[in-house]
Amino acid sequence: MNAPFDPALPAGSARQDSLARPLAVANWLFFVAGLIFVMVIVGGITRLTESGLSITQWKPVSGAVPPLTEADWLREFDLYRQTPEYLEVNRGMSLADFKFIFFWEYLHRLLGRVIGLAFLLPLIWFAVKKAIPSGYGKRLTILFLLGGLQGAIGWWMVASGLVDRTDVSHLRLAVHLLTALLIFGAIFWTALDLRSPGAMRQRMPTFAIWALSVLALQLLFGAYVAGLDAGYAFNTWPLMGDELYPAAAPWLEPALRNFVDNPITVQFVHRWLAFGVLAMAILLAIKVKRAGGRRESLFLHAAVGLQILLGIATLLTGVHLHVAVAHQGMAVVVIAAFLLAAHRLAILQGAARAKA
Repeated sequence: MNAPFDPALPAGSARQDSLARPLAVANWLFFVAGLIFVMVIVGGITRLTESGLSITQWKPVSGAVPPLTEADWLREFDLYRQTPEYLEVNRGMSLADFKFIFFWEYLHRLLGRVIGLAFLLPLIWFAVKKAIPSGYGKRLTILFLLGGLQGAIGWWMVASGLVDRTDVSHLRLAVHLLTALLIFGAIFWTALDLRSPGAMRQRMPTFAIWALSVLALQLLFGAYVAGLDAGYAFNTWPLMGDELYPAAAPWLEPALRNFVDNPITVQFVHRWLAFGVLAMAILLAIKVKRAGGRRESLFLHAAVGLQILLGIATLLTGVHLHVAVAHQGMAVVVIAAFLLAAHRLAILQGAARAKA
């Protein structure tokens, strides 16, 4: 049986290492990462069903209790009926229809609270038991604070759609989504470190950093596609209509705005940058396979290949709800595949250097 971790001991000392419980902490973090995966899927459904503006107030504590009486529901509905989305898009919506969109936004926020508790309570328990391995306490605290910040970012995003516009800012949506994916990635990487003794001392390979940078850029454009509803612009592939890029498409000034605010340009970049991600994935997979990580190589190939097929299917189906949600959820799996390959490569290269 493992003895508790003693923070008074020098970092990395033999006694401290024998007292820590890295596998238990890693399993907890993998569980939290799984909850974030579910959260991303529910967030995708919330976006695609246009449910995100149904709750017009941010009540981090009392908001955990849903409307329980007819009067409560009517009060929430009255608040929604004052928003531009209702007045300009959903005027005449029934209470039953409102309850549908309220459900998805409520579930999305409830999951955020559940994730917060699923992180905080075990963190406190592991800290009290002094079971957190040396060097990880600060990292875990930062991750928890990032989670709290994510909640504030979520409300900042929603608030952008409650005044003077009928939807949320796609820029704020991108910040919200990318922060969620960053937290997922950081938690997942930390769990991998904990499962591999000595991994914390290994640096991420330079090529893996570049590969993840290309993936991050693609995820940014994916968020823009979601926020601008750019997936509806063209539902043909590989051409957009009859052209690679529609010549008659409107063009914004200055030109750089098109890569942020023009739905057609954003969809075009997201379509073809996917193959840049594929190229980086293939090269990373080759590197990790040559180093000895065959399973990580296969998983990376499969994840990116399936994600590209889901992206194409999303376009061809006219952004069908189930296909589009699968595409968004698969993005999290792709991140995990890149991180698994990068982490395995770092471990194997470190072992090779140690033998040299």
